[in-house]
Amino acid sequence: MPVNHKFQGGKAFGLLKAQQRERCEEINKEYMEDQKYRDEEDLLEKLDSFKNKYAEFDLNEQGEIDMMGLKRMMEKLGVPKTHLEMKKMISEVTEGISDSINYRDFVKMMLGKRSAVLKLVMIFEDKANGAICKPDGPPPKRDIASLP
Repeated sequence: MPVNHKFQGGKAFGLLKAQQRERCEEINKEYMEDQKYRDEEDLLEKLDSFKNKYAEFDLNEQGEIDMMGLKRMMEKLGVPKTHLEMKKMISEVTEGISDSINYRDFVKMMLGKRSAVLKLVMIFEDKANGAICKPDGPPPKRDIASLP
């Protein structure tokens, strides 16, 4: 993707990220208008969440998650995978067409009925983040005998 060469460093990166978000928004609009996904519950929130997750792991800034981006994602989720396992995941998502996952394939996988390994890991991570249980109210009273 060509970047305006007047900018360097942070400005160029910011411009690149803005362009990437615009492309993702265009794809999100396509999914919002698609009859196939009209019945999907909380579709707008899901697409926004997918866009943020995808942008976080797009390391090559080309609008695709390559092998290193997937490796980083799996490590961050706490489930590191071998090179062969990651190749299999990418092949499963892209149906063997590409060596990297584009945003359209990513959304299709996350909204699809097939249970790709990557989808299961992402869903597990979201549930784990949302399942932080804090007890309500003050802690129970303890006496000296119950202390370690």
